[in-house]
Amino acid sequence: MGAKAKKALKKNLKKVSAQLTLSRRKNESSADFLPFEGGPGREIVEKEEPKKDTATVLYIGHIPHGFYEEQMEGFFKQFGKIKRLRLARNRKTGKSKHYGFLEFENPEVAKVVAEEMNNYLLFEHTLQIHPVPPERVHPKLWRGVSRRFIPLNWKEISRKQHNKEKTAEEHQKMVRGILKRDEKRRKRIKDAGIDYECPELVGLQPTAKKIKFDEEED
Repeated sequence: MGAKAKKALKKNLKKVSAQLTLSRRKNESSADFLPFEGGPGREIVEKEEPKKDTATVLYIGHIPHGFYEEQMEGFFKQFGKIKRLRLARNRKTGKSKHYGFLEFENPEVAKVVAEEMNNYLLFEHTLQIHPVPPERVHPKLWRGVSRRFIPLNWKEISRKQHNKEKTAEEHQKMVRGILKRDEKRRKRIKDAGIDYECPELVGLQPTAKKIKFDEEED
């Protein structure tokens, strides 16, 4: 081996030795404790404890028609005591939106229900049940939950709206609408090639006229 080769080899050995020394010092400085009998220190790795399930609120989706508050409470109370229950409904019609929320007193019961009843087939609907973490529960979720929805009597509302007194202007507008629809009907019959003479409309006076439904007929 030549002199130049020996010199290059010594230079490389010094370089590698310096790198190893620097690396050892870094490990020793970052260690949480020093060993009793030499050698590099080891870092203590703390094991994270598994988080306990504290969710008591469950989201329930794909709720079938006819499975309302009373039916839901009767079905789910077999697992444990129910604290609150809410079915999402349309504010105007009161119809179910097919999803709701259920709160149990015991988080263990909520966990069992979420695990066992998710994807449960009920009236040709597959229930979707998932726990809602406490930090994600909306503060207004249970507002008005104690009030039960009272459906509107749309027949009574329509009857009162039809039987109310009409002004002359409102009556004329109603007559114009009837005549316009009658004209369109006659045109459709004629365009279809049907030879039929439609009877003339009678009793359409420009003055206000009140026609009442029989309240006993529903």
